[in-house]
Amino acid sequence: MQKISILFILPDLETGGAERIVTTIANHLPREKFEPKILLLRKEGGYLEFLKKDVEIIDIKTPRIRHSLKPILNEIRKRKPAIVFSGFGEINAYLALFIKFFPKTKFIARETNVVSQHVTRKEIKFFYNFYNNYNKIICQSDDMQNDLIENFKIKKEKLIKINNPVDFEFINEKLTISEKPESFKNDFKNVVAIGNLSSRKGFDNLLKVFSHLKNEKIQLHILGDGRDKELLHQMKNDLGLENVNFHGQQKNPYQFLKFADLFILSSRYEGFPNVLLEAGACGTYSLANNCAGGITEIIQPKINGEISKIENHQEFADKIISVVNKSHDKVAIKNSISSRFSKNFILKQYEDIFLSL
Repeated sequence: MQKISILFILPDLETGGAERIVTTIANHLPREKFEPKILLLRKEGGYLEFLKKDVEIIDIKTPRIRHSLKPILNEIRKRKPAIVFSGFGEINAYLALFIKFFPKTKFIARETNVVSQHVTRKEIKFFYNFYNNYNKIICQSDDMQNDLIENFKIKKEKLIKINNPVDFEFINEKLTISEKPESFKNDFKNVVAIGNLSSRKGFDNLLKVFSHLKNEKIQLHILGDGRDKELLHQMKNDLGLENVNFHGQQKNPYQFLKFADLFILSSRYEGFPNVLLEAGACGTYSLANNCAGGITEIIQPKINGEISKIENHQEFADKIISVVNKSHDKVAIKNSISSRFSKNFILKQYEDIFLSL
């Protein structure tokens, strides 16, 4: 059997959700059937060191997405892959217009967000007029799928829902070398939030919530970096939040999750949040904002977490107090995630799609 060549496309391999998924898929596809390659706009990011050596990396050295289309099309023309798998929203949109120039190649887009909420620029929205050119569009949640049908007129038969996989082996390996973070105070409850410091992740709301918890022995640890960093630091100072710590991007966030009393997802919207899955894989109970993006597909109430509206800051603060003062079954939390989102189960779905095309 001739190997199926798959070209994955991403901006980089920084430690984000899309990058984690593509790394996992590329690493674990059976080599007797598939030949994975990853095209990066720039060869950088924390997941590079976790990528298997036999996965070829193509670096087109193009820092800006808007300048990347021509070199991407040149690489597709030169390499003639059987399948192109684009894993990043903006690149997906641009590529849609040119798919028909490559009739022998099958194109898959993996959507990363609820598009109508995430894409605001008119020039990018224009390209979604051509989204039906894709052979398949992978959505991670019902919310994403319904959004594409209702707001972008995508044909239902083009869409397929595949949740994100959790690589328990990778996480457990990280947990074995994890020590309790020095910033965790023993006489405090330690709450962790992880994500890009941008409006989408709702950390501004989370800081307002913690302004109601100044008199409680509860610390918030925020992991991540992003364009709103200075704004959020200033907000912390303005609100006088001595109970909030910013830790920047962490190579091993699992040590924070492992020892946390609670994980909080404060996002305004999501695609299908890996970090919520990974918190569960670490046995950590979660409290998530009731937002679009598959939250209700992940949270099993009172088992692995709860859902509340973060815009009601006082109510959310009261919920945090309630949750951190209860004990939670770590084994049940892990089982809740592994039974539905284990790597082997999800990767089989990807493999079936590639073979069907």
